[in-house]
Amino acid sequence: MKQLILIGAAIALSACQSIPSVTRAEPEPLRIRMEGPPNAKPGSCWGRDTTPATVETVTEQVLLQPAEIGSDGTVRRPAIYKTETRQAIITQRQDIWFETLCDEKMTPGFIASVQRALGARDLYRGATTGEMDARTRRAIRKFQKPQGLDSAILSLAAARKLGLVAVPRDS
Repeated sequence: MKQLILIGAAIALSACQSIPSVTRAEPEPLRIRMEGPPNAKPGSCWGRDTTPATVETVTEQVLLQPAEIGSDGTVRRPAIYKTETRQAIITQRQDIWFETLCDEKMTPGFIASVQRALGARDLYRGATTGEMDARTRRAIRKFQKPQGLDSAILSLAAARKLGLVAVPRDS
């Protein structure tokens, strides 16, 4: 009897195995170095976030021939309509340029500081590796999104807000 109970418990526990969750891999973000927005200062580094256009399918009924109505109010011939479907751009594609740290400043030591700073804000929950991995990029995106930048590239403004880059003095 005890053996049956143990076997039943083992079967029940084996059914409780967790199913691995599927997470979308964070793509490697683009970093633009030589090209930036117009009037970018020489030697500066830039990132670009592209928001795709919003396209909507619009279906309309177009009147081809109005209804023919008799003098007594009866409909002699109903109206004829044609259904037209078209694509309409609701919001245009938008490119947002933002200044970033140049690659030579993105050292493993600096990236480890980014990971610690994001961890202190409860946005990063991984090991401090000094590698710009997908977990770090997701945390960067979470930090920057409330400030209006939905990008996994660390902006210079975000690095300053994290206290990792000095804020220049106005001269």
